[in-house]
Amino acid sequence: MAAPKYKFQMYKRLQTETPTIYAKAKKAAETLHMPAELKGAIGLTGAISGCPAPLREDLEKVIQVESKKVVPLAYYVDQLREIVKDVYGDDYDAAPVSTCEAGLWVSFDSLMSPPSQGRGDNYRARYVMPMERHIHHHGGYGRPYPPKYKDILADRGSTAGELGFYGKRQNNLDTVFVPLEGAEYPIHGIKYHPVPLMKNVNVKGSIEALRAAAQRNATMISGFSSLGYDTPGYGYGDHDKDGTPNLSKGIAQLAKEFNVPYVIDNAWGLPLVGTSIKKVGADVMIYSIDKAPSFPHGGLIIGKEEAMVPIRRALGLHGNRYGTTGSYGKAAYVAFDPGKESLSGMVAALKLLRDNPKNVTKTVDDLYDVVTAEFAKIDSRIKPFFKITKSYNSCAVEINYEDSWKKGKLGIPIFSIEDMYAGSNLFQDGLNQMGIIPTIAYDANIFISPGLGTSDNQGQLVPERAQMVVRGLVMLIEIVCEHSGMYE
Repeated sequence: MAAPKYKFQMYKRLQTETPTIYAKAKKAAETLHMPAELKGAIGLTGAISGCPAPLREDLEKVIQVESKKVVPLAYYVDQLREIVKDVYGDDYDAAPVSTCEAGLWVSFDSLMSPPSQGRGDNYRARYVMPMERHIHHHGGYGRPYPPKYKDILADRGSTAGELGFYGKRQNNLDTVFVPLEGAEYPIHGIKYHPVPLMKNVNVKGSIEALRAAAQRNATMISGFSSLGYDTPGYGYGDHDKDGTPNLSKGIAQLAKEFNVPYVIDNAWGLPLVGTSIKKVGADVMIYSIDKAPSFPHGGLIIGKEEAMVPIRRALGLHGNRYGTTGSYGKAAYVAFDPGKESLSGMVAALKLLRDNPKNVTKTVDDLYDVVTAEFAKIDSRIKPFFKITKSYNSCAVEINYEDSWKKGKLGIPIFSIEDMYAGSNLFQDGLNQMGIIPTIAYDANIFISPGLGTSDNQGQLVPERAQMVVRGLVMLIEIVCEHSGMYE
């Protein structure tokens, strides 16, 4: 087969070679000596919503005990509020929800969408956000602007039209996407699509680009939004002396200048331990609790009290007509209620993070040691291109390789998020062939976290199991690179 000259030729070749790549991956997996009972039951992250990690034993016991009690649910909600206030102060509040996506939905509708009641025509509103990863989450609640982005989410997910991503759009709300200074948006993948490469984001230039977009839309602007991560591969690797991402802080300052809220999607974040809403200066930060290793299912909204009042009202948590300070009643988004077992588990998880955070962050240190050791053994031709970073915010280790495409040469294949949905991401589906449940591995960025068969009942890493699955990833990357033609 002729050596590929252009990107599309490399991905066309990989598509043709896919059966051979998968066959070699299965063969390579035999050298891992994976016990039969672990095949398909162990993976690179316990933070994927569709396959969460088993629950920690200590949290499970709390849930079992609480489930047998007769307790008003507002009791658990108030405990969550107390814990958040213990950490951030009395100016902050909290609200539990069923998922992070539920938290995003109620936050955007409460804080950014135009009012739908009252006389006269409705008006349009726009929120501004970086052109970054995972935009179908926090960027999916408005119509894309400028119009060149109107079809950017067309293939994403499993359902099109009103019941798919488009159905999340709020009433008369637009999303203004702003490319970041220093980021690149080339086309890659078998499912050929723009991929955001964020490692070299210039914070100062990016804040100015976001400011310019806000000024152009000043009469319509209703808020800002972004991810809440803290790693280079997501564009948040530039930190202040406290370790807070400067890009996030800059967006918070813009929101303050325009007198609008800043909503952060920190789905893969660790409440109380990771990126601090107080240090960032954001109005609302939203979490997926079960993305932390072996934590219970649920979502959590933490925010400044002013922003949390309408959110808690929309959830039916903000008191009733008799003047109580909290309630558990009906409201627009009562359907996002997480339920008793989830609430009690969240309380226990937050107490753990408040009182003994090292119990959780130690697993990140241990996983980082495993990942760096295994990637030190990767093929020497590609070894220099991997930048490995650990994140306490995401309780994960990031592996970024976008620099392999510098100097105009074909680099390590980059699969788009559309490849993930189309089943053509060889770094993800190839792991399935090996009996390893994959993690997100698109846009030249791989996130690995503990929990899915790689942790014990106390949530601590089992190094030999983590080593096994990371070694499987390393072997798969080597196989895909060999068949890509990048060495020819």
